[in-house]
Amino acid sequence: MTDNAPIRVLLVDDQPLLRMGFRLILEGEDDLEVVGEASDGAEAVRRVEELEPDVVLMDVRMPAVDGIEATRRITASASNARIIILTTFDLDEYAFSGLQAGASAFLLKDVAPAELVQGVRLVASGDAVVAPRVTQRLLETYVRGGRMPGQAIAQPRDPLLDELTPRETEMLEAIAGGLSNAEIAHKYFLSEATVKTHVRRILTKLHLRDRVQVVVYAYETGLVIPSNPDY
Repeated sequence: MTDNAPIRVLLVDDQPLLRMGFRLILEGEDDLEVVGEASDGAEAVRRVEELEPDVVLMDVRMPAVDGIEATRRITASASNARIIILTTFDLDEYAFSGLQAGASAFLLKDVAPAELVQGVRLVASGDAVVAPRVTQRLLETYVRGGRMPGQAIAQPRDPLLDELTPRETEMLEAIAGGLSNAEIAHKYFLSEATVKTHVRRILTKLHLRDRVQVVVYAYETGLVIPSNPDY
């Protein structure tokens, strides 16, 4: 995607009416282009390879190959497409599985049109932030598993963390806390350009696709300790 080119979107859902509704919303924006549709996960994988979209709106519950497996296949491929999981309710284990599989965000199917458009733009930019309380609740609910609130994960420290500088470790913790680049810049008296450089280095060193995956990583490795399930 170049600076002036529209964001290319692929719609994946087994309900034609839902795809039609999302298409009408997205094609009303000058900077968004729906380049194709798919009705199941297997078709989605093929269409991503053919069309090279920037963003995929991916339903999770579909016959045959579901959205989780399709997300896993796409993120494991050479594709640069970023995936937004579509789900029907917020504390959905499928949505969490989608984030684990490499998705960059999730949205509810009854999302307001303006939020859908903004979500696609944010994910395409690579700057999506896992700040909404509903997303943190999702992560806390399913990463916690059988642990009590405030109990850390008993597992070895990831050696990749030793590759980070002290400043990058601070940035990692700030991202995991849901802070935007602007908020991190303000907190540490840095320019946003410097913060973006740190974020890119963190992603490279930890082999992660985007900052949302940083948050998932932080929860799964115990850098963030889940607190109260009613957070």
